[in-house]
Amino acid sequence: MRKYFKHIMSLVLLPISLVSVFGVASIAANAATLNIGVGGELTSFDTSQVQGGIWESQILQDVYEGLLQNSAEGIPIPGVASHWKISGDGKTYTFYLRPDAKWSDGTPVTADDFVFGWQQVLDPKSASDYAYMLYPVVNAKAINSGKKPVSTLGVKSLDKGRVFQVTLTRPTSYFLHMMTHFTAYPQPKKVVEKYGAKWVQMNHIVTDGAYKPVQWILHDHIEVVKNPYYYDASKVAINTVNYYNAEDINSAVIRYRAGEFEITSVPPTLYNMLKSKYADALHQSPYLGTEYYAFNNRPGHPTSDKRVREALTLAVRRDVLAKAIMEGSFLPSESLVPPDMKGYTPQTADDRNAPYPQRLAKAKQLLAEAGYSSSHPLALTLSYNTNDQWRRVAVAVAAMWRPLGVNVRMNNSEASVHFGSLRQGKFDVGRASWIADYNDPEDFLSILQSGVAKNYEGYANPTFDHLMSEADATTDETKRIQLMEQAERIAMNDYALLPLFTYVSQYLVNPKIQGWKANVLNTHPARWMSF
Repeated sequence: MRKYFKHIMSLVLLPISLVSVFGVASIAANAATLNIGVGGELTSFDTSQVQGGIWESQILQDVYEGLLQNSAEGIPIPGVASHWKISGDGKTYTFYLRPDAKWSDGTPVTADDFVFGWQQVLDPKSASDYAYMLYPVVNAKAINSGKKPVSTLGVKSLDKGRVFQVTLTRPTSYFLHMMTHFTAYPQPKKVVEKYGAKWVQMNHIVTDGAYKPVQWILHDHIEVVKNPYYYDASKVAINTVNYYNAEDINSAVIRYRAGEFEITSVPPTLYNMLKSKYADALHQSPYLGTEYYAFNNRPGHPTSDKRVREALTLAVRRDVLAKAIMEGSFLPSESLVPPDMKGYTPQTADDRNAPYPQRLAKAKQLLAEAGYSSSHPLALTLSYNTNDQWRRVAVAVAAMWRPLGVNVRMNNSEASVHFGSLRQGKFDVGRASWIADYNDPEDFLSILQSGVAKNYEGYANPTFDHLMSEADATTDETKRIQLMEQAERIAMNDYALLPLFTYVSQYLVNPKIQGWKANVLNTHPARWMSF
Protein backbone atom coordinates (compact mmCIF):
# COMPACT_ATOMS: atom_id res chain seq x y z
CA MET A 1 0.00 0.00 0.00
CA ARG A 2 2.78 2.48 0.87
CA LYS A 3 4.62 1.75 -2.38
CA TYR A 4 1.39 2.20 -4.32
CA PHE A 5 0.85 5.65 -2.79
CA LYS A 6 4.37 6.72 -3.78
CA HIS A 7 3.70 5.63 -7.34
CA ILE A 8 0.42 7.47 -7.74
CA MET A 9 1.39 10.68 -5.92
CA SER A 10 2.99 11.99 -9.09
CA LEU A 11 -0.43 11.94 -10.74
CA VAL A 12 -1.79 14.47 -8.25
CA LEU A 13 0.32 17.16 -9.85
CA LEU A 14 -1.04 16.60 -13.35
CA PRO A 15 -3.85 18.80 -14.65
CA ILE A 16 -7.13 16.98 -14.88
CA SER A 17 -7.17 17.40 -18.65
CA LEU A 18 -3.98 15.31 -18.87
CA VAL A 19 -5.37 12.48 -16.83
CA SER A 20 -7.99 11.54 -19.38
CA VAL A 21 -7.80 7.90 -18.43
CA PHE A 22 -9.67 8.79 -15.26
CA GLY A 23 -13.31 9.33 -16.00
CA VAL A 24 -15.94 9.86 -13.36
CA ALA A 25 -15.32 7.07 -10.85
CA SER A 26 -16.93 3.93 -12.10
CA ILE A 27 -19.10 1.61 -10.12
CA ALA A 28 -17.26 -1.46 -8.91
CA ALA A 29 -17.90 -4.68 -10.77
CA ASN A 30 -20.15 -5.76 -7.94
CA ALA A 31 -22.76 -3.01 -7.76
CA ALA A 32 -23.51 -3.97 -4.17
CA THR A 33 -20.00 -3.13 -2.95
CA LEU A 34 -19.13 0.35 -1.67
CA ASN A 35 -15.48 1.42 -1.32
CA ILE A 36 -14.81 4.42 0.94
CA GLY A 37 -11.56 6.22 1.66
CA VAL A 38 -11.42 7.08 5.38
CA GLY A 39 -9.02 9.35 7.22
CA GLY A 40 -7.17 6.90 9.44
CA GLU A 41 -6.98 3.58 11.24
CA LEU A 42 -9.75 2.39 13.53
CA THR A 43 -8.49 2.05 17.11
CA SER A 44 -10.76 -0.87 18.00
CA PHE A 45 -14.24 -2.32 17.53
CA ASP A 46 -14.48 -2.15 21.33
CA THR A 47 -16.32 1.15 21.75
CA SER A 48 -14.72 1.74 25.15
CA GLN A 49 -11.32 1.97 23.44
CA VAL A 50 -12.11 4.27 20.53
CA GLN A 51 -10.12 7.52 20.23
CA GLY A 52 -12.83 9.32 18.28
CA GLY A 53 -11.55 10.10 14.80
CA ILE A 54 -14.39 10.98 12.44
CA TRP A 55 -13.44 7.95 10.35
CA GLU A 56 -13.96 5.77 13.43
CA SER A 57 -17.48 7.09 13.88
CA GLN A 58 -18.14 6.34 10.20
CA ILE A 59 -17.16 2.70 10.58
CA LEU A 60 -18.73 2.12 14.00
CA GLN A 61 -22.12 3.60 13.08
CA ASP A 62 -22.35 1.09 10.24
CA VAL A 63 -21.67 -1.98 12.37
CA TYR A 64 -23.36 -0.94 15.63
CA GLU A 65 -26.65 0.72 16.47
CA GLY A 66 -27.61 2.52 19.65
CA LEU A 67 -30.99 3.33 21.13
CA LEU A 68 -31.24 6.05 18.49
CA GLN A 69 -29.50 6.31 15.14
CA ASN A 70 -28.83 9.12 12.68
CA SER A 71 -30.91 9.47 9.55
CA ALA A 72 -29.21 10.22 6.23
CA GLU A 73 -29.81 13.90 7.06
CA GLY A 74 -28.07 13.59 10.45
CA ILE A 75 -31.29 13.73 12.46
CA PRO A 76 -31.71 11.38 15.46
CA ILE A 77 -34.41 8.76 14.81
CA PRO A 78 -35.39 5.50 16.55
CA GLY A 79 -32.73 2.82 16.49
CA VAL A 80 -32.71 -0.28 18.66
CA ALA A 81 -35.35 1.52 20.73
CA SER A 82 -38.62 1.73 18.83
CA HIS A 83 -39.95 4.38 21.23
CA TRP A 84 -39.34 5.90 24.67
CA LYS A 85 -40.91 7.85 27.48
CA ILE A 86 -39.49 10.72 29.52
CA SER A 87 -40.63 11.33 33.09
CA GLY A 88 -42.25 14.62 34.07
CA ASP A 89 -39.13 15.81 35.89
CA GLY A 90 -36.98 15.06 32.80
CA LYS A 91 -34.64 12.74 34.71
CA THR A 92 -35.87 9.25 33.80
CA TYR A 93 -35.80 7.87 30.26
CA THR A 94 -37.48 4.55 29.54
CA PHE A 95 -36.52 2.97 26.22
CA TYR A 96 -38.54 0.14 24.68
CA LEU A 97 -36.35 -2.12 22.58
CA ARG A 98 -37.47 -3.58 19.27
CA PRO A 99 -38.39 -7.26 19.71
CA ASP A 100 -36.62 -8.07 16.44
CA ALA A 101 -33.33 -6.30 17.29
CA LYS A 102 -30.59 -8.96 17.03
CA TRP A 103 -26.85 -9.36 17.11
CA SER A 104 -25.17 -10.67 13.99
CA ASP A 105 -25.15 -14.18 15.48
CA GLY A 106 -28.95 -14.14 15.66
CA THR A 107 -29.25 -13.65 19.43
CA PRO A 108 -31.50 -10.85 20.77
CA VAL A 109 -30.12 -7.43 21.68
CA THR A 110 -31.28 -6.87 25.25
CA ALA A 111 -31.27 -4.09 27.81
CA ASP A 112 -28.62 -6.13 29.65
CA ASP A 113 -26.28 -5.48 26.69
CA PHE A 114 -26.82 -1.74 27.08
CA VAL A 115 -26.27 -1.89 30.84
CA PHE A 116 -23.09 -3.88 30.27
CA GLY A 117 -21.83 -1.65 27.43
CA TRP A 118 -22.28 1.54 29.43
CA GLN A 119 -20.62 0.00 32.47
CA GLN A 120 -17.66 -1.03 30.30
CA VAL A 121 -17.22 2.51 29.02
CA LEU A 122 -17.32 3.97 32.53
CA ASP A 123 -15.15 1.33 34.21
CA PRO A 124 -11.86 3.09 35.13
CA LYS A 125 -10.01 0.02 33.86
CA SER A 126 -11.21 0.80 30.33
CA ALA A 127 -9.71 4.32 30.46
CA SER A 128 -12.24 5.39 27.82
CA ASP A 129 -11.60 8.77 26.23
CA TYR A 130 -15.34 9.34 25.94
CA ALA A 131 -16.59 8.12 29.32
CA TYR A 132 -17.45 11.68 30.31
CA MET A 133 -20.26 11.72 27.76
CA LEU A 134 -22.26 9.46 30.07
CA TYR A 135 -21.70 11.66 33.13
CA PRO A 136 -25.32 12.91 33.13
CA VAL A 137 -26.31 9.40 34.30
CA VAL A 138 -26.60 8.86 38.06
CA ASN A 139 -23.22 7.88 39.61
CA ALA A 140 -21.46 7.81 36.21
CA LYS A 141 -18.75 10.31 37.16
CA ALA A 142 -18.13 8.68 40.53
CA ILE A 143 -17.81 5.27 38.84
CA ASN A 144 -15.39 6.58 36.20
CA SER A 145 -13.20 8.16 38.90
CA GLY A 146 -13.12 4.90 40.86
CA LYS A 147 -15.24 6.12 43.77
CA LYS A 148 -18.20 3.77 43.20
CA PRO A 149 -18.64 0.31 41.65
CA VAL A 150 -20.10 0.00 38.13
CA SER A 151 -23.14 -1.75 39.60
CA THR A 152 -24.33 1.58 41.03
CA LEU A 153 -24.78 3.16 37.57
CA GLY A 154 -28.26 4.64 37.12
CA VAL A 155 -29.40 2.18 34.46
CA LYS A 156 -31.73 -0.83 34.64
CA SER A 157 -32.76 -3.77 32.51
CA LEU A 158 -36.51 -4.31 32.91
CA ASP A 159 -39.21 -6.61 31.52
CA LYS A 160 -36.85 -9.52 30.80
CA GLY A 161 -34.39 -7.28 28.97
CA ARG A 162 -36.89 -5.61 26.64
CA VAL A 163 -36.85 -2.26 28.46
CA PHE A 164 -33.81 -0.12 29.26
CA GLN A 165 -34.27 2.59 31.87
CA VAL A 166 -31.86 5.44 32.53
CA THR A 167 -31.91 7.84 35.48
CA LEU A 168 -30.08 11.15 35.16
CA THR A 169 -28.76 13.37 37.93
CA ARG A 170 -30.54 16.31 36.34
CA PRO A 171 -32.58 17.06 33.20
CA THR A 172 -30.28 17.04 30.16
CA SER A 173 -31.76 18.62 27.05
CA TYR A 174 -29.29 16.99 24.66
CA PHE A 175 -29.49 13.48 26.13
CA LEU A 176 -31.41 11.90 23.26
CA HIS A 177 -28.91 13.33 20.77
CA MET A 178 -26.13 11.60 22.73
CA MET A 179 -27.82 8.25 22.23
CA THR A 180 -26.60 8.13 18.62
CA HIS A 181 -22.95 8.27 19.75
CA PHE A 182 -20.77 5.16 19.93
CA THR A 183 -20.29 5.69 23.66
CA ALA A 184 -23.94 4.73 24.14
CA TYR A 185 -23.84 1.59 21.98
CA PRO A 186 -24.52 -1.81 23.57
CA GLN A 187 -21.87 -4.48 23.92
CA PRO A 188 -22.68 -8.20 23.51
CA LYS A 189 -22.40 -9.19 27.16
CA LYS A 190 -22.33 -12.96 26.67
CA VAL A 191 -19.71 -12.77 23.92
CA VAL A 192 -17.45 -10.43 25.90
CA GLU A 193 -17.74 -12.62 28.99
CA LYS A 194 -16.86 -15.69 26.91
CA TYR A 195 -13.85 -14.33 25.01
CA GLY A 196 -12.66 -11.40 27.11
CA ALA A 197 -10.53 -8.86 25.22
CA LYS A 198 -10.48 -11.22 22.22
CA TRP A 199 -14.19 -10.69 21.58
CA VAL A 200 -13.38 -8.10 18.89
CA GLN A 201 -11.35 -10.54 16.80
CA MET A 202 -12.96 -11.27 13.45
CA ASN A 203 -13.74 -14.89 14.37
CA HIS A 204 -15.57 -13.83 17.56
CA ILE A 205 -17.08 -10.39 17.05
CA VAL A 206 -20.83 -9.85 16.82
CA THR A 207 -22.46 -6.48 16.08
CA ASP A 208 -26.02 -5.20 16.11
CA GLY A 209 -25.91 -2.72 13.22
CA ALA A 210 -26.69 -3.00 9.54
CA TYR A 211 -23.27 -4.55 8.89
CA LYS A 212 -20.81 -6.91 10.55
CA PRO A 213 -17.02 -6.87 10.14
CA VAL A 214 -15.46 -9.88 8.40
CA GLN A 215 -11.91 -8.74 7.57
CA TRP A 216 -9.42 -6.22 8.91
CA ILE A 217 -6.07 -5.83 7.17
CA LEU A 218 -4.14 -3.39 9.34
CA HIS A 219 -3.22 -0.12 7.61
CA ASP A 220 -5.08 -1.22 4.49
CA HIS A 221 -8.81 -1.77 4.85
CA ILE A 222 -11.73 -3.10 6.87
CA GLU A 223 -14.43 -5.11 5.13
CA VAL A 224 -17.98 -5.35 6.47
CA VAL A 225 -20.95 -7.24 5.04
CA LYS A 226 -24.67 -6.89 5.54
CA ASN A 227 -25.92 -8.31 8.83
CA PRO A 228 -28.68 -10.78 7.85
CA TYR A 229 -30.19 -10.53 11.35
CA TYR A 230 -30.49 -6.74 11.31
CA TYR A 231 -34.14 -5.86 11.89
CA ASP A 232 -34.22 -3.62 8.79
CA ALA A 233 -31.95 -5.77 6.59
CA SER A 234 -34.47 -5.86 3.74
CA LYS A 235 -34.00 -2.10 3.30
CA VAL A 236 -30.19 -2.19 3.32
CA ALA A 237 -29.23 -2.03 -0.35
CA ILE A 238 -25.44 -2.35 -0.24
CA ASN A 239 -24.10 -5.79 0.61
CA THR A 240 -20.43 -5.00 1.27
CA VAL A 241 -18.56 -1.90 2.42
CA ASN A 242 -14.77 -1.55 2.38
CA TYR A 243 -13.18 1.25 4.40
CA TYR A 244 -9.71 1.97 3.06
CA ASN A 245 -7.17 3.74 5.23
CA ALA A 246 -6.60 6.93 3.23
CA GLU A 247 -4.73 9.34 5.50
CA ASP A 248 -3.09 10.68 2.35
CA ILE A 249 -6.20 12.28 0.88
CA ASN A 250 -4.37 13.46 -2.24
CA SER A 251 -3.80 9.82 -3.07
CA ALA A 252 -7.37 9.02 -2.10
CA VAL A 253 -8.60 11.46 -4.75
CA ILE A 254 -6.47 9.70 -7.36
CA ARG A 255 -7.96 6.37 -6.30
CA TYR A 256 -11.44 7.85 -6.64
CA ARG A 257 -10.65 9.08 -10.13
CA ALA A 258 -9.30 5.64 -11.00
CA GLY A 259 -12.61 4.10 -9.98
CA GLU A 260 -11.22 2.41 -6.83
CA PHE A 261 -13.25 4.51 -4.37
CA GLU A 262 -16.87 5.61 -4.56
CA ILE A 263 -16.52 8.12 -1.71
CA THR A 264 -13.58 10.08 -0.34
CA SER A 265 -12.92 13.46 1.21
CA VAL A 266 -11.16 16.13 -0.85
CA PRO A 267 -8.19 18.27 0.24
CA PRO A 268 -8.66 22.05 -0.11
CA THR A 269 -5.72 22.25 -2.49
CA LEU A 270 -7.51 20.09 -5.07
CA TYR A 271 -11.10 21.30 -4.68
CA ASN A 272 -11.01 24.10 -7.26
CA MET A 273 -9.07 21.95 -9.71
CA LEU A 274 -11.68 19.19 -9.47
CA LYS A 275 -14.67 21.49 -9.67
CA SER A 276 -14.85 21.83 -13.44
CA LYS A 277 -14.77 18.15 -14.33
CA TYR A 278 -16.39 16.60 -11.25
CA ALA A 279 -19.10 19.14 -10.46
CA ASP A 280 -21.77 16.46 -10.20
CA ALA A 281 -19.64 14.43 -7.78
CA LEU A 282 -18.28 17.22 -5.54
CA HIS A 283 -20.13 18.07 -2.34
CA GLN A 284 -19.19 21.05 -0.20
CA SER A 285 -21.17 22.12 2.87
CA PRO A 286 -20.54 23.62 6.33
CA TYR A 287 -20.68 21.36 9.32
CA LEU A 288 -20.23 21.60 13.05
CA GLY A 289 -16.51 21.22 13.49
CA THR A 290 -13.55 23.31 14.66
CA GLU A 291 -9.88 22.93 13.74
CA TYR A 292 -7.55 24.17 16.48
CA TYR A 293 -4.09 23.92 17.97
CA ALA A 294 -3.95 22.52 21.48
CA PHE A 295 -1.60 24.38 23.82
CA ASN A 296 -0.09 22.15 26.49
CA ASN A 297 -0.99 23.97 29.72
CA ARG A 298 0.93 21.50 31.91
CA PRO A 299 4.06 22.52 33.88
CA GLY A 300 7.33 21.91 32.06
CA HIS A 301 6.09 23.15 28.70
CA PRO A 302 6.65 26.71 27.44
CA THR A 303 2.94 26.95 26.64
CA SER A 304 2.07 26.53 30.32
CA ASP A 305 2.71 30.29 30.53
CA LYS A 306 -0.43 32.21 29.54
CA ARG A 307 1.71 35.03 28.13
CA VAL A 308 3.29 32.59 25.68
CA ARG A 309 -0.09 31.21 24.63
CA GLU A 310 -1.47 34.70 24.10
CA ALA A 311 1.59 35.80 22.11
CA LEU A 312 1.39 32.78 19.82
CA THR A 313 -2.32 33.36 19.29
CA LEU A 314 -1.93 37.07 18.52
CA ALA A 315 0.66 36.36 15.81
CA VAL A 316 -1.53 33.98 13.82
CA ARG A 317 -3.46 35.41 10.86
CA ARG A 318 -6.39 33.05 10.45
CA ASP A 319 -7.74 34.92 7.45
CA VAL A 320 -4.50 34.29 5.56
CA LEU A 321 -4.52 30.62 6.54
CA ALA A 322 -8.12 30.20 5.39
CA LYS A 323 -7.70 32.00 2.06
CA ALA A 324 -4.14 31.31 1.00
CA ILE A 325 -3.41 27.94 2.55
CA MET A 326 -6.84 26.31 2.65
CA GLU A 327 -7.95 28.14 -0.50
CA GLY A 328 -11.25 29.32 0.95
CA SER A 329 -12.50 25.86 1.80
CA PHE A 330 -12.35 26.51 5.55
CA LEU A 331 -13.68 29.54 7.41
CA PRO A 332 -11.40 31.39 9.86
CA SER A 333 -12.47 30.93 13.48
CA GLU A 334 -11.58 32.57 16.78
CA SER A 335 -13.84 30.45 18.98
CA LEU A 336 -14.08 26.80 19.97
CA VAL A 337 -17.83 26.56 19.39
CA PRO A 338 -18.72 26.94 15.70
CA PRO A 339 -21.49 29.29 14.50
CA ASP A 340 -25.12 28.33 13.85
CA MET A 341 -25.51 26.11 16.89
CA LYS A 342 -28.85 26.25 18.72
CA GLY A 343 -29.02 30.00 19.35
CA TYR A 344 -25.54 30.12 20.83
CA THR A 345 -23.19 33.05 20.13
CA PRO A 346 -19.56 31.87 19.85
CA GLN A 347 -17.24 33.72 22.23
CA THR A 348 -13.77 35.07 21.49
CA ALA A 349 -10.84 36.62 23.31
CA ASP A 350 -11.26 40.31 24.13
CA ASP A 351 -8.38 41.55 21.94
CA ARG A 352 -9.53 39.85 18.73
CA ASN A 353 -10.27 43.09 16.82
CA ALA A 354 -6.91 44.82 17.26
CA PRO A 355 -5.04 45.57 13.98
CA TYR A 356 -2.40 42.97 13.15
CA PRO A 357 0.66 45.26 13.65
CA GLN A 358 -0.68 46.11 17.11
CA ARG A 359 -1.24 42.44 17.90
CA LEU A 360 2.27 41.55 16.75
CA ALA A 361 3.81 44.29 18.91
CA LYS A 362 1.88 43.04 21.93
CA ALA A 363 2.96 39.46 21.19
CA LYS A 364 6.63 40.50 21.23
CA GLN A 365 6.10 42.36 24.50
CA LEU A 366 4.43 39.31 26.09
CA LEU A 367 7.30 37.02 25.13
CA ALA A 368 9.81 39.53 26.52
CA GLU A 369 7.85 39.59 29.79
CA ALA A 370 7.94 35.79 29.78
CA GLY A 371 11.74 35.91 29.65
CA TYR A 372 12.42 35.27 25.97
CA SER A 373 14.78 37.27 23.78
CA SER A 374 17.10 36.95 20.79
CA SER A 375 19.72 35.42 23.06
CA HIS A 376 17.11 33.17 24.71
CA PRO A 377 14.49 32.46 22.03
CA LEU A 378 11.32 30.53 22.62
CA ALA A 379 11.71 26.98 21.30
CA LEU A 380 8.81 24.59 20.94
CA THR A 381 7.57 21.56 19.02
CA LEU A 382 4.57 21.80 16.71
CA SER A 383 2.98 18.37 16.21
CA TYR A 384 0.48 17.28 13.57
CA ASN A 385 -0.77 14.04 12.05
CA THR A 386 0.72 13.13 8.67
CA ASN A 387 -1.37 14.87 6.06
CA ASP A 388 -0.35 17.39 3.42
CA GLN A 389 -2.93 20.02 4.32
CA TRP A 390 -2.00 19.94 8.02
CA ARG A 391 1.67 20.16 7.05
CA ARG A 392 0.93 23.25 4.96
CA VAL A 393 -0.91 24.87 7.86
CA ALA A 394 1.90 24.04 10.30
CA VAL A 395 4.54 25.51 7.98
CA ALA A 396 2.49 28.70 7.58
CA VAL A 397 1.87 29.08 11.32
CA ALA A 398 5.56 28.53 12.06
CA ALA A 399 6.34 31.32 9.55
CA MET A 400 3.90 33.63 11.37
CA TRP A 401 5.68 32.92 14.64
CA ARG A 402 9.11 33.61 13.13
CA PRO A 403 8.92 37.44 13.62
CA LEU A 404 8.58 36.71 17.33
CA GLY A 405 11.89 34.86 17.27
CA VAL A 406 10.24 31.48 17.91
CA ASN A 407 12.20 28.38 16.94
CA VAL A 408 9.73 25.72 15.83
CA ARG A 409 10.54 22.04 15.44
CA MET A 410 8.01 20.13 13.34
CA ASN A 411 6.86 16.71 14.45
CA ASN A 412 4.50 14.65 12.29
CA SER A 413 3.23 11.11 12.83
CA GLU A 414 0.33 8.93 11.73
CA ALA A 415 -3.02 9.81 13.26
CA SER A 416 -3.18 7.10 15.94
CA VAL A 417 0.32 7.94 17.20
CA HIS A 418 -0.26 11.69 17.05
CA PHE A 419 -3.51 11.69 19.00
CA GLY A 420 -2.08 9.17 21.44
CA SER A 421 0.70 11.67 22.20
CA LEU A 422 -1.84 14.44 22.70
CA ARG A 423 -3.79 12.30 25.15
CA GLN A 424 -0.59 11.59 27.07
CA GLY A 425 0.39 15.27 27.16
CA LYS A 426 3.58 14.64 25.17
CA PHE A 427 3.59 17.80 23.05
CA ASP A 428 3.92 21.60 23.20
CA VAL A 429 1.50 22.65 20.46
CA GLY A 430 -0.53 20.01 18.67
CA ARG A 431 -2.99 19.92 15.81
CA ALA A 432 -6.48 18.84 16.93
CA SER A 433 -10.10 19.18 15.93
CA TRP A 434 -13.52 18.65 17.36
CA ILE A 435 -16.47 17.49 15.29
CA ALA A 436 -19.90 17.67 16.87
CA ASP A 437 -21.22 14.42 18.31
CA TYR A 438 -24.55 16.16 18.79
CA ASN A 439 -25.90 19.61 18.02
CA ASP A 440 -25.24 21.40 21.30
CA PRO A 441 -22.44 23.79 22.41
CA GLU A 442 -21.89 21.62 25.49
CA ASP A 443 -20.38 18.99 23.21
CA PHE A 444 -17.53 21.39 22.34
CA LEU A 445 -17.03 23.11 25.67
CA SER A 446 -16.96 19.87 27.66
CA ILE A 447 -13.55 19.00 26.19
CA LEU A 448 -12.04 21.81 28.28
CA GLN A 449 -13.45 20.62 31.60
CA SER A 450 -10.93 19.42 34.16
CA GLY A 451 -10.18 15.72 34.05
CA VAL A 452 -11.83 15.02 30.68
CA ALA A 453 -9.73 12.69 28.51
CA LYS A 454 -10.23 14.86 25.43
CA ASN A 455 -8.86 17.86 27.32
CA TYR A 456 -5.53 17.50 25.52
CA GLU A 457 -4.41 20.86 26.89
CA GLY A 458 -4.61 19.84 30.55
CA TYR A 459 -6.56 23.09 30.95
CA ALA A 460 -8.00 23.60 34.42
CA ASN A 461 -9.93 26.69 35.46
CA PRO A 462 -12.29 26.32 38.47
CA THR A 463 -14.49 29.19 37.27
CA PHE A 464 -14.89 27.57 33.85
CA ASP A 465 -15.75 24.23 35.48
CA HIS A 466 -18.24 25.88 37.82
CA LEU A 467 -20.04 27.66 34.99
CA MET A 468 -20.27 24.43 33.01
CA SER A 469 -21.66 22.63 36.08
CA GLU A 470 -24.22 25.40 36.54
CA ALA A 471 -25.20 25.12 32.89
CA ASP A 472 -25.70 21.38 33.34
CA ALA A 473 -27.86 21.92 36.38
CA THR A 474 -30.29 24.52 35.06
CA THR A 475 -33.55 23.70 33.32
CA ASP A 476 -33.78 27.23 31.92
CA GLU A 477 -32.45 26.91 28.36
CA THR A 478 -31.77 30.64 27.98
CA LYS A 479 -29.76 30.69 31.20
CA ARG A 480 -27.92 27.52 30.18
CA ILE A 481 -26.76 29.13 26.93
CA GLN A 482 -25.67 32.28 28.77
CA LEU A 483 -23.63 30.27 31.28
CA MET A 484 -21.88 28.37 28.51
CA GLU A 485 -21.12 31.62 26.68
CA GLN A 486 -19.53 32.96 29.87
CA ALA A 487 -17.49 29.77 30.19
CA GLU A 488 -16.21 29.93 26.61
CA ARG A 489 -15.26 33.59 27.00
CA ILE A 490 -13.13 32.68 30.03
CA ALA A 491 -11.38 29.84 28.15
CA MET A 492 -10.70 32.05 25.14
CA ASN A 493 -9.23 34.79 27.34
CA ASP A 494 -7.10 32.13 29.04
CA TYR A 495 -5.86 31.16 25.57
CA ALA A 496 -6.48 27.55 26.53
CA LEU A 497 -6.20 26.63 22.85
CA LEU A 498 -5.80 28.32 19.47
CA PRO A 499 -8.93 28.10 17.25
CA LEU A 500 -8.07 28.15 13.55
CA PHE A 501 -10.97 27.17 11.29
CA THR A 502 -14.60 26.24 11.15
CA TYR A 503 -14.98 23.10 9.10
CA VAL A 504 -16.48 22.78 5.65
CA SER A 505 -16.94 19.22 4.43
CA GLN A 506 -15.68 18.40 0.94
CA TYR A 507 -16.34 15.03 -0.64
CA LEU A 508 -16.23 13.27 -3.94
CA VAL A 509 -19.27 10.99 -4.10
CA ASN A 510 -19.99 8.87 -7.13
CA PRO A 511 -23.06 10.46 -8.77
CA LYS A 512 -24.69 7.05 -9.07
CA ILE A 513 -24.87 6.73 -5.30
CA GLN A 514 -28.21 7.64 -3.77
CA GLY A 515 -28.85 8.35 -0.10
CA TRP A 516 -25.64 10.28 0.66
CA LYS A 517 -26.83 13.55 2.23
CA ALA A 518 -24.76 16.55 3.29
CA ASN A 519 -25.53 17.50 6.89
CA VAL A 520 -24.08 19.64 9.71
CA LEU A 521 -22.92 16.57 11.65
CA ASN A 522 -21.05 15.20 8.61
CA THR A 523 -22.45 11.75 9.30
CA HIS A 524 -23.11 9.36 6.42
CA PRO A 525 -24.33 5.87 7.39
CA ALA A 526 -23.94 3.37 4.56
CA ARG A 527 -27.25 1.75 5.41
CA TRP A 528 -29.10 4.63 3.76
CA MET A 529 -27.11 4.44 0.52
CA SER A 530 -27.72 2.56 -2.71
CA PHE A 531 -26.49 2.49 -6.32
